[in-house]
Amino acid sequence: STFLQRAYDQIVHDVCLDAHHVIFALDRGGIVGDDGPTHNGLLDLSYLRSLPNMVVMAPKDENELRHMMATALNHNGPIALRYPRGNCEGVQLDKKIQPLPIGKGEVLQMGDDILILAIGRMVNEALVACKTLLEHNIGATIVNCRFIKPLDTALIGSLVEKIPHVLTVEENVINGGFGSAVLECLNDLGISGYSLRRLGIPDTFVEHGPQALLRAKYGIDAPSIVDAAIKMVEKGA
Repeated sequence: STFLQRAYDQIVHDVCLDAHHVIFALDRGGIVGDDGPTHNGLLDLSYLRSLPNMVVMAPKDENELRHMMATALNHNGPIALRYPRGNCEGVQLDKKIQPLPIGKGEVLQMGDDILILAIGRMVNEALVACKTLLEHNIGATIVNCRFIKPLDTALIGSLVEKIPHVLTVEENVINGGFGSAVLECLNDLGISGYSLRRLGIPDTFVEHGPQALLRAKYGIDAPSIVDAAIKMVEKGA
């Protein structure tokens, strides 16, 4: 992810301008931690989603990564998939690998009190948080958005109209990232009457350190999601 920053001009002029079929597989997307601050891949969702013709996606686990690779191979144009440094989730792998519909998310859990829109590795943090929220009598709808660009505007819009408390969760800088894309989407759809909080990395460079510690420090792990959700729901009660 960080190394691709050096090739930004080539991505723009040599790939996106003429919509060439180039696949960008971004390893070390998100907090890298033990590789040092220069290796944290916390800017790519922001700098890639602004590019015309580019598709940007992030899998929730290793099984979905396989399907996204098939999606990338099948797509006729520039496409990027970003995945984290670290161990796999240990999920069961599908026997058949097939392309995903571009720009379509999936609802993983239904609840009436808060909507959590998550991308990439943060989906599993959101699912863990969902179980804890039930202990506080808070039901959460969890969406694995899959695509940062294009967003599933129809799904997001329909859910926000039903559930006005919204959290977006990303392992990327907040500025211009996934949460910003959701806000732009809701504005373009003309939806109002909701409250939205973006969880992500603030306007700073993340230091060296263990991944779990850094995720907790910057408020993007499951306990942080729980805390943000409880505050949002209680404030709106």
